[in-house]
Amino acid sequence: MTAVSRLVVVTGLSGAGKTTALGALSDAGFYVVDNLPPPLASETVRTCREGGIERVALGIDVRVGAFLEGALEAIEALRSDPEGLTVLFLDATDEVLLRRFSETRRPHPLLSEFTEIDDEPSGVLEGIRLERERLASIRNRATVVVDTSYLSMHELRRQVLERFGREGGAPQMHLRIVAFGFKHGVPLDADLVFDVRFLDNPYFVHSLRDFDGTAQEVRDFVLASPDARELLDHLEALMGFLLPRYQREGKSYLTVGVGCTGGRHRSVVIAAELGKRIAAGRQVAIVHRDLARGAMITRMRGGRAGKAP
Repeated sequence: MTAVSRLVVVTGLSGAGKTTALGALSDAGFYVVDNLPPPLASETVRTCREGGIERVALGIDVRVGAFLEGALEAIEALRSDPEGLTVLFLDATDEVLLRRFSETRRPHPLLSEFTEIDDEPSGVLEGIRLERERLASIRNRATVVVDTSYLSMHELRRQVLERFGREGGAPQMHLRIVAFGFKHGVPLDADLVFDVRFLDNPYFVHSLRDFDGTAQEVRDFVLASPDARELLDHLEALMGFLLPRYQREGKSYLTVGVGCTGGRHRSVVIAAELGKRIAAGRQVAIVHRDLARGAMITRMRGGRAGKAP
């Protein structure tokens, strides 16, 4: 359920997932300020509101050092905010936090207070316990406490988006469909890649050779193929299955590559047609990566036959 509050304070134990939660809130449309000294909290929120920023998320934890003593007072002052305040506290067991610090090899922010301890894992554990003591009063006043001990990063992100998603629904996943030529390399950011080089190539039709996939003549030629139409039916069904599941996982961006030899004809047509079929209710960008490159090569050859694009 989407929270009513437009003001969120994210706090909790180091290693419990605060960075993931703040990232999800940013994707949900919140203006995020992390590691904020508590005395500046009210002023920060007021400044944001004066600038037209309604949804604000503040990250407060032990990294603020001596300022932490005033954190509870600052949070209580924010409770009078007309948009409502949610204090999200992220917790986890000592064993899980110790394992996470060991896996990431990051020092605990309070480890310097235990310099006399030579055994670093013991120092981390002491830091966790001290941090837990210092944050106890804030945890007791938290609106929402989430135990991330058995949550993956994606599961935590999904929970945050479900609770604090954009008004009117969760943030939409940004979808890019990139038409490209394999001879120019596969897009480095492609999550999914589909090879359409098995389709009949308009380049070998003399009257179509100098056109690209944005021309109606080329589009008609490619889509006249039963294989092309069946391929699009399969891709549409596959994307209909995958997209809601990627979004449920909390994926913000998805790039789908559609490749032919040179990226000028078949991939351009299939990418554009696929985009039309799955665009309903989604943000879809169609990118013809190698279209201009192919046109330049054709001009350099003076229209003479060369390697098939």
